[in-house]
Amino acid sequence: MNIKEELQEKSQNTNGEIFDFFFESKALSYKSLLKGFNKDIFDLFDLTYKDLDIDQDIKDLFYGEEINVTEKQSALHHIYRDIFSEKPNNFQSDELLQNCRNSIQDCIELRTKLLDKGIKNIVTIGIGGSFEGPKLLIETLTNPSTRHFNHIFLTGPDHIEFNETVEPLVQEETFFIVSSKSFSTDETLQSLELAKNWILKNCDFNSHFIAITSQPNKAKELGFNNMITFPNEIGGRYSIWSPIALPAILELGKDFIEFLKGGGEADNQLLYDNEYKDFIKTLSYSDLWYSNFMQRETRVLLTYSWKMRYFNDYAQQLEMESIGKQPNKNSIFQKTGQIVFGGFGSTAQHSYFQLLHQGTSSVCADIFTIEDYKNKNKLLFAQSQAQANLLANGDNADLKDYEKVNSNVPTNLFTLKTLNTFNLGYLIASWEHRTFLTSQMLEINPFDQYGVGAGKIFTNKYLDEHGG
Repeated sequence: MNIKEELQEKSQNTNGEIFDFFFESKALSYKSLLKGFNKDIFDLFDLTYKDLDIDQDIKDLFYGEEINVTEKQSALHHIYRDIFSEKPNNFQSDELLQNCRNSIQDCIELRTKLLDKGIKNIVTIGIGGSFEGPKLLIETLTNPSTRHFNHIFLTGPDHIEFNETVEPLVQEETFFIVSSKSFSTDETLQSLELAKNWILKNCDFNSHFIAITSQPNKAKELGFNNMITFPNEIGGRYSIWSPIALPAILELGKDFIEFLKGGGEADNQLLYDNEYKDFIKTLSYSDLWYSNFMQRETRVLLTYSWKMRYFNDYAQQLEMESIGKQPNKNSIFQKTGQIVFGGFGSTAQHSYFQLLHQGTSSVCADIFTIEDYKNKNKLLFAQSQAQANLLANGDNADLKDYEKVNSNVPTNLFTLKTLNTFNLGYLIASWEHRTFLTSQMLEINPFDQYGVGAGKIFTNKYLDEHGG
């Protein structure tokens, strides 16, 4: 009997017990509430992990080997985390390390220059990873009343967005960050053209624009003199660690380095700490088991912290763009990434929780809370604990028949010690690790996105055919 057959047999004979796994670091704690998943299933997945030699894949990722096989390049987003780590590995060349260090320093120093010029509004033009990462950092880690600038994120496809958000601003008080890895994204180019025409009514282009890109020659062709660059081996959804985070760095300043250190801590644990690796394996293996063997292809992310509400959007892009691929015909797993959605927990309770508790859909759940909310925000913390247990293994004894809940939602409970830059960096890097391990178990490439490219190709074809 092969591993897939053993997994199928084990899946037919699981009981209602909750898989009990606990992990704790200085940034967060994790508790599994995974009904049906058990140590025997974990061990079978671990055999596949070893057969595929995924430990070597992890080393290849951090050593800068050609892990992005379809585009024939490495994936270097982790380099910024290593540069500022308390225990740097320095796997890359000294020149590359220094260039990346200098680019982060340039981002930190730009704030003073903009304030001295009287800039009040920062308009970031970008979409996808150029939007989700900086937006998450600003909303999660800063307070609107103490920000240095008014931030606007311009995604670009609808002119009304520009008319309503940018047109009312004063040109002399407005600065544009144009974040584009390749400067080939249609929405970004359209927004750039609108913004350029608007600023030139009263101001010089290069005094009010900066490009964040991996293609400086392309930026120069578009008229940019001011730019901060990053390596081409950093994909958009992995770019939160790079100068793409400039809008947030303008607010966080040197504290952004703590964010990088948090990510670096998680990286070193993945490389050298087996307890942490078992934590990530538990996440990855259970995701794959529930989707491939238990027909649970949807996972909801619920943040019981209003400040963390944008984490759901960020994680959605990271996972669905990375592992939303066709299956590898040689893999024992034929269902790849799950559908990921979510929101602020308290709001969701009065929205789609009805379906989670009593509906017929099969879902999994990730729940997030903050440990110091036990005293600071007792209702929110209580909701996180009660809902996690009710979803996973609810007690119907005190409920009437029509009130009884399914109590069958496999749940991961994450508790940040406190919400700060270091801990958020640790969480996001850990989410990347979860995604990477899952991709390697599936034997697919998490660093390309040809499905996104196909949409661009056929949109341009439509415009060509219809006079666009």
